[in-house]
Amino acid sequence: MSNDPAVVIGIDYGTLSGRAVVVSVADGTELGTAVHEYRHGVVDRRLPATDAPLGPDWALQIPQDWRDVLRYAVPQALANAGVAPGQVIGIGTDFTACTVLPTTVDGTPLCELEDLQDRPHAYPKLWRHHAAQPQADRINALAAELGEDWLPRYGGKISSEWEYAKALQVLEEDPEVYERAQRWIEAADWIVWELCGRETRNLCTAGYKGIHQDGKRPSPEYLAKLNPGFADFTEKLEHPLSAMGTVAGGLTARAAAWTGVPEGTPVAIGNVDAHVTNVAAQAVAPGQMLAVMGTSTCHVMNSDVLAEVPGMCGVVANGVTPGLWGYEAGQSGVGDIFAWFVGCGLPEDYYAQATSRGLSPHELLTEKAATQKVGQHGLVALDWQSGNRSVLVDHNLSGVLIGSTLATAPEDIYRALMEATAFGTRTIIEDFEKSGVAVSELVIAGGMLRNPFLLQIYADVTRRPLSTIGSEQGPALGSAIHAAVAAGAYPDVYSASKAMGKINKNVYVPDEERARSYDALYAIYTELHDHFGRGGSNALHALRGIRNAAAS
Repeated sequence: MSNDPAVVIGIDYGTLSGRAVVVSVADGTELGTAVHEYRHGVVDRRLPATDAPLGPDWALQIPQDWRDVLRYAVPQALANAGVAPGQVIGIGTDFTACTVLPTTVDGTPLCELEDLQDRPHAYPKLWRHHAAQPQADRINALAAELGEDWLPRYGGKISSEWEYAKALQVLEEDPEVYERAQRWIEAADWIVWELCGRETRNLCTAGYKGIHQDGKRPSPEYLAKLNPGFADFTEKLEHPLSAMGTVAGGLTARAAAWTGVPEGTPVAIGNVDAHVTNVAAQAVAPGQMLAVMGTSTCHVMNSDVLAEVPGMCGVVANGVTPGLWGYEAGQSGVGDIFAWFVGCGLPEDYYAQATSRGLSPHELLTEKAATQKVGQHGLVALDWQSGNRSVLVDHNLSGVLIGSTLATAPEDIYRALMEATAFGTRTIIEDFEKSGVAVSELVIAGGMLRNPFLLQIYADVTRRPLSTIGSEQGPALGSAIHAAVAAGAYPDVYSASKAMGKINKNVYVPDEERARSYDALYAIYTELHDHFGRGGSNALHALRGIRNAAAS
């Protein structure tokens, strides 16, 4: 029997790439990592199989890109770690959510059937597919009219990003694909099916994205009132749910050949990328709100209090960690907003400046923005370029920038966009606290950790200390921790988090002078937020309608 130390593998599926990390079971040391960029990235303009254009607000992905993470990133991470495959005692995965796909009864994605490759609705819908907003609006209106008891658990609104809205869109726009979809499954569960050869469903995605509360889902009678053909939809979801940290099955021979990990290695039940990160950041106590900041931001926290928080994405018993209520909220665009501005709003001379100094455009803009005093740019923005996930739950909203003049510079706009995302997070925090769910600390994970100036803005705007995860691969580390529990190395996620998780406490603390200045800007943000988002003006919705009509 080998005396080599035991390791686990965490695999994190993001929006543009997947990454694998090899982690020591004893103390969470990350021994090796590898990243595989998806060949097709986000499919939001044209369908690769036919080059046919997609409609506004569409976002799809290709399942083979996800398999390729297993084929390339996992073996490379093992090689980089310098460990033998036999040292691996478990594998855990996490995924963006709600990224969901239609499959046959054996798990074959419909888009991989030859006669459906030209049908956009046969493909996985990425979390940021927002074209189902009309269906979400009807789901919410009918649920409110009928007093459905599950609606308050989702802050009063179901998002267009979630399972039911996306499925209803498939039914109404391509009923044949809907009929042939024997399973409607989160990618978090599908990739586990690929690994262990058996269908499983995890409690987390079912609760937050699949309207599963208190052991039940929306009734067939309710669904039939949305559309008679939708009455049977829940049958495509139904499967026993498993708690996070439990075993889904053993690695199949096929998956073993892909990964280089021995057949039969335990595979943990799937999970959501943000939710799995809590244990990696040791943010498991009530009052610790974890903000996983990347292309979007997901706000996740535990509480011993059950409350109705308007605009939250959901509250689920045991949804994040056992024994507590797990809350989720979020912002649909954060890093995506910064990337959008750099991609289409930056003059060529700024690119030249950045290149000449060996900086990225983001680094250059951040450096320039950091020289300003709070409010010096005279701008306020609304962070809705990808719609609003919380607290308005409306993906037909769009970005707003006010205060610009002929003297406004790119760094002014960039800083205003940074501040807008911080104001969005403060709006979410205040919403929780008004509802009786205390938020004492923000813990930050994700790609935005690389921008200290941005994080200081968040501390000043929210008037709370910011702690940071001690890992650049938070979701993958979290998945590895769940793999260790599934493999039996720890009795529960709390003990595994204590041993393997990493947190740096109070790295950023608010500055009172800057905080007071931000209070004034936040008041303007709130005025605009409520005016454009709560019925003061229909301008943003009208513009979206004009755009969609012109694009059809």
